[in-house]
Amino acid sequence: MGAGAQLSVTDKRRAARHPVSHKVIGEHRAAGDVHMHIVNLSAQGFMIDGQTELGRGERVTIRLPVVGQIEAHLIWQTDDRAGFQFERIIRVDDFNRLIDEVQPNPRLRSPRAV
Repeated sequence: MGAGAQLSVTDKRRAARHPVSHKVIGEHRAAGDVHMHIVNLSAQGFMIDGQTELGRGERVTIRLPVVGQIEAHLIWQTDDRAGFQFERIIRVDDFNRLIDEVQPNPRLRSPRAV
């Protein structure tokens, strides 16, 4: 059995990221509840600030407005930040509504294609 996550979503680090400030409680199979502060969000994943007790490749399930429950894998981490990739890409229309919910300030939203 290999270490790390076997991801079906391709790595898209150049995807548009939206600055947000959204607190969630993730569910981890061993650690239980994991408190996280999401600071940016894309249709493929999110970044948190602060330390996490999770290791690279570990899975966490979070609940987001509009999207509901979604699983993510820890891709990278530093002392004060960590990046997660969703197990599936969020549809564009759902993602736009999600951003409207978690980032109500239109000045901080990235421009959208019409």
